[in-house]
Amino acid sequence: METKHPHPDDPGIEPGSGYERRDVNIRALLKLGFWMAMLLFITLVGMRWTFGYFERTSPLGPPASPFVTTRELPPSPRLQATPRVELKDYCEAQQREVMTYGWIDRRLGVVRIPIDRAMDLALERGLPARSSAQPAAGASIVTPEAASVPGGADLEGQCGYLAPETSGRPEK
Repeated sequence: METKHPHPDDPGIEPGSGYERRDVNIRALLKLGFWMAMLLFITLVGMRWTFGYFERTSPLGPPASPFVTTRELPPSPRLQATPRVELKDYCEAQQREVMTYGWIDRRLGVVRIPIDRAMDLALERGLPARSSAQPAAGASIVTPEAASVPGGADLEGQCGYLAPETSGRPEK
């Protein structure tokens, strides 16, 4: 560590005294304080003038009340807050539709029956038969392929992944 020895010509430090003998420059501190106060005063006056100017030139209307309870919704499309819960509710409603009896149009006598009962009735009564007429020349017969659904053939649509796993595969 380097030690500097005081210069003998320095009037503020006497050799061997161990402390400084001069006081703080009070005049410089008072000037600094005065100019800091002036800067603060000018800033406050400028801010007050700016706020007054904006108040005069841009009418914002009355201030908003914190007690307003109306909530404006953003334009469509909106994000779902809980999409998994909404999908689960939708799928449960769809399952109720295909598993229960109910009226579709009471005036016309149209009813809804469970899908299992509808399949049993279709097997008992049979399906309407088509005519065995040959297709016209140049027409081709299109045979639809079975749809492959991830997770199994018995799971279909957007509700399929909510169903419990029936195969030996681990859940994702």
